[in-house]
Amino acid sequence: MFENHLQLGNGVFTTQEIAQILRVPYPKVRNWITQYWDGELGKCYEQQYSWSVGNTRAVGFHTLIEFYVMMQFTLAGVKTKAVLKAHKELGEHFKTNFPFAKKEVLDHISTDGLKVYFKINDVNITLDGSKQFNLDIIKMFFKNLDFDNDMLASRFWPMGKSHKVVCDPHRKFGQPVLDGTSIQSEAIYRMYLAKEPLNFIASIYEIPLKSVKDAIAFHKNAA
Repeated sequence: MFENHLQLGNGVFTTQEIAQILRVPYPKVRNWITQYWDGELGKCYEQQYSWSVGNTRAVGFHTLIEFYVMMQFTLAGVKTKAVLKAHKELGEHFKTNFPFAKKEVLDHISTDGLKVYFKINDVNITLDGSKQFNLDIIKMFFKNLDFDNDMLASRFWPMGKSHKVVCDPHRKFGQPVLDGTSIQSEAIYRMYLAKEPLNFIASIYEIPLKSVKDAIAFHKNAA
């Protein structure tokens, strides 16, 4: 089922917001949306992963997670073509439009920096249509995600779980909030930019000082 329209629980992330959350250049995110997810992958399902929000595009939470996975493969040196082939094969195998958001996939996917592999029955299979075997791989870990009962990504911790900023599609349409609250991290950052003391901000919102510092650090790094 596609998440290509505004709906509670799906989250809403514009191109600019994705770029800020994932620390990825805006043009790259725009290209991922238009050329790959809406283009090459969308053609497989005769659908689009995004929808219009003003003059930009927006996607749901699970597409954000797929972009996060895409970013991990890019950092590992894997070419986009190889990632898209893996996405298509895994999508067909698991009958889902969001294979990179499934825990079963992320627990068994890996790369050697060139190809993408998936472990089936303790054997690593190349996800490029060749089904070649390869055991010399680098495991990819996705420790910044929580999963729901359906084993789909349910929350994303952009700074890691030792920090308090989290993207939860059930809170503020997935915009970064402080864990356990509906306080958007951006609100904290704006008070910081207004020269309000950190202890005062923590007192006003009744949150730990660490939460304030994490919110500020998150938006400083995204600037």
